[in-house]
Amino acid sequence: MSVADAFRSFTRASAELAAVVPPAETVLAPSGVDELAAVMQAASDVRARVLVWGGGTHQGIGHRVAPDIVVSTSAFDRVVAWEPDDLTLVVEAGAKVDTVEAMLADRGQTAALPEWGGPATVGGIVAAAISGYRRLRYGPTRDRLLEVTIVTGDGRVVRGGGRVVKNVTGYDLPRLVAGSFGSLGVVVSVCFKLWPLSGGSATVAVDDPVRAAETLFRPVALLETPDGAYAYLAGTEAEVRSEAERVGGAVTEGFVWPDPPSGETVWSLRVPPALVPDGIGRLPAGWSFVAEHGVGHIRCAGRFDPEAVAELRGWAEEMGGAFVLEDADDDRIYETVDPWGTPPTGLTLQRRLMAAFDPAHVLVPGRLPGGR
Repeated sequence: MSVADAFRSFTRASAELAAVVPPAETVLAPSGVDELAAVMQAASDVRARVLVWGGGTHQGIGHRVAPDIVVSTSAFDRVVAWEPDDLTLVVEAGAKVDTVEAMLADRGQTAALPEWGGPATVGGIVAAAISGYRRLRYGPTRDRLLEVTIVTGDGRVVRGGGRVVKNVTGYDLPRLVAGSFGSLGVVVSVCFKLWPLSGGSATVAVDDPVRAAETLFRPVALLETPDGAYAYLAGTEAEVRSEAERVGGAVTEGFVWPDPPSGETVWSLRVPPALVPDGIGRLPAGWSFVAEHGVGHIRCAGRFDPEAVAELRGWAEEMGGAFVLEDADDDRIYETVDPWGTPPTGLTLQRRLMAAFDPAHVLVPGRLPGGR
């Protein structure tokens, strides 16, 4: 049976979506979990290569995939269960990050999802393990996942975790799925732990973010860009005012977040938190960046320079970190440099896990470190 015949009866994506995804024989938008499971079972039967597509925001991470079919999560955009008193939210994977956060804000809550949502979907930021600027206080996205439901590569519907933390037993599937890039299954829905929004917030200019980290009590974020460094404070209005006075810089009410850096290539430099200042100093001249002090992450962008990339990656890996390509204007750059760098030591275990969830290896083949 051909790939076209295997998927003839399933729901096609809109022409607008089909025009923006990578070239593929078929672009599908399953209308529900049962249809998605049938799609994945059919893909496994005919060994069709599958690329999962949410908002497309993080498709630049990893090796390029040449799919036979693209599976969109656009139909999975409902809020399944929101329990404001319990501080939990169950939402489908295709829901837009900005839409979810706007809804929560109306009730004075947040899931601390990335602040630069745009077209990004909940499933996409979970699959790529993308955390926002507020990670310093609220932790990474993977730590705020309570439950996840996926459809595996061979069409099984699997749920892991639990909406009540004390009921969670067995394997920690949410943590496995976070950062799996769709290699274990298509994310259908997730349950997030929520946080109340504070009564007061401010953005304060600081001269030295390292010293500010030693001075302030639980800032929301400490960010540095080529234009300056800022502390992001939240709490009662009195607490915010007191903390702002301790660092003494210019104060702006509310959070003024920097735009993510953009350029010919976009990178994620991950190092121990104490090495962030050193990492900033090693960036090529003219590159833009947003450095997260206290977290150990610098997102940076600029013209592609193979020698500079090799030097930065060598230093980061020597320090126990990584230098990962997140996006590039030209796909040929992925042929010039490994987007991940040196494969992790747990590569064999990673591949065994992938085989358990995707026996035919149809999901995003070749995308992960080591080209698997």
